[in-house]
Amino acid sequence: MTGIDELAVTLRQATPADRDVIVGFNEALARESEDRALDRELLEPGVARVLEDATLGRYYLAEAGGEVIGQLMITLEWSDWRCGHFWWIQSVYVASTWRRQGVFTRLYGHVLEQARTAPEVCGLRLYVERENAQARATYQALGMEATGYRVMEVDFRETGTDTRVSPAR
Repeated sequence: MTGIDELAVTLRQATPADRDVIVGFNEALARESEDRALDRELLEPGVARVLEDATLGRYYLAEAGGEVIGQLMITLEWSDWRCGHFWWIQSVYVASTWRRQGVFTRLYGHVLEQARTAPEVCGLRLYVERENAQARATYQALGMEATGYRVMEVDFRETGTDTRVSPAR
C-alpha cells in the first residue's frame, strides 16, 4: 500500500458534487464509532444543505490519486465571552486503508491554519467518544486539551418521537 509520504495528498473544500462520498463516509463513521445506522432521508439533505450554505458549516476533503480518502467538517459556535466563533470539528472520517498515515493530521493542520488567520475565530473544539482512546491520543498529540465540560443533549430525531418538554415553571 502506498503511504501518505509516497503519494501526493491534496486538501480542498468540498462542493455539492462530493455529496455522495460524504454521505457514505458519514454512514461508515456512525456505524464504526457508534454502531448506528443513519437515516438517509435525513442524512442526504443534511449533507447537501451544508454543501450549499457555508453558514451551516464546511466540509474539507483529503484526496490521493483522485480518490477522496478523508473528511472533516467544521460548524460554528458563537462565544459571547470571547466575541468570536469556535470552529467545531465534526464528521471526521478517514478511509480504513489510509488510517494512521497522517491524513487527519493534514486536515486538522489545514483547518487550524485557517482558523488562526481568521480574526473572528477564537478557537477549535471537538467532541470525542469517551471510550475512543486512540482518537483522544491523536487529538492530544496535536495540542488539543480536554475541557471540564460534558456534552448534554435532547435529540428530537434519534427516537423518532417528539421528546420536547416544556420548561419547568
